[in-house]
Amino acid sequence: MTTYTIHDLTPGMSASTAKTVTETDIILFAGISTDVNPAHLDEEYAKNTMFGGRIAHGMLSAGFISAVLANKLPGPGTIYLSQTLKFKAPVRPGDTVTATVTVKEVNVAKNRVTLDTVCTVGGKVVIEGEGLAMPPVREAAGGTAC
Repeated sequence: MTTYTIHDLTPGMSASTAKTVTETDIILFAGISTDVNPAHLDEEYAKNTMFGGRIAHGMLSAGFISAVLANKLPGPGTIYLSQTLKFKAPVRPGDTVTATVTVKEVNVAKNRVTLDTVCTVGGKVVIEGEGLAMPPVREAAGGTAC
């Protein structure tokens, strides 16, 4: 796994991850979050909503953005500081969500990186927003941070 420090990052760098949302994911997320909205769990209820059927929790899909930050860009050791989210379309059980982060701005002095964040399903934007993260600091020889 690659880890990028603030000095490695440049605007335009991008990384993605994809995950198919399963029935198990939705049930586990409902249990962990305590969000048991019937729009997520009850097909009979959900088919009478504006979505015409069950949808995954929006925050479940948004969590895939966190996975990109933690695992790919900037990578292990990254601290997620803030995130704006606009939910543009529903995610349904069985949909594959691709979360992509793109470096927008790098502030070396404050060790902060601003990122454009987007989640898509089949090329359609389902979530968009902007994140702020603190990349890990590279350790110099002798164990002091640089």
